[in-house]
Amino acid sequence: MHLTASIALAVSAFLTSSLESTDTLRIQPFSPAQTVEEYVRDYFADEPVMIAIAKCESQFRQTDKNGKLLKNANSSAIGVFQIMSSLHATGAEKNLGIDITTIEGNSAYARYLFENSGTKPWNASKACWGKTQEAKDHLASI
Repeated sequence: MHLTASIALAVSAFLTSSLESTDTLRIQPFSPAQTVEEYVRDYFADEPVMIAIAKCESQFRQTDKNGKLLKNANSSAIGVFQIMSSLHATGAEKNLGIDITTIEGNSAYARYLFENSGTKPWNASKACWGKTQEAKDHLASI
């Protein structure tokens, strides 16, 4: 995982604005027949750069080899999108009804962050995903 303090700074800057529910936020059920990668690819088919980010952040893992929630050893980052739980868990649950410890919630909150801040919350891993065609296409579209 490529997570550094800079992601915490970017994310905390985002949190200075209040979280508001959005009508476009879509929580997609996870099927046990799917892999996490299949789920992420399907959920973010419209935003391929987020697929590249998930690959870099967690190698498409929501849980570790023991089936426990994937956690960064050096921060409070969790799940497939390595969302900082110390910064986001309470607000995501309270204001949006999202549990970021689940694959559905982690992905939905990643979409919320992306819709409001673009790829900035994942700048710490940009050296990995920023080289991808998906990132180049995203930058060309904005």
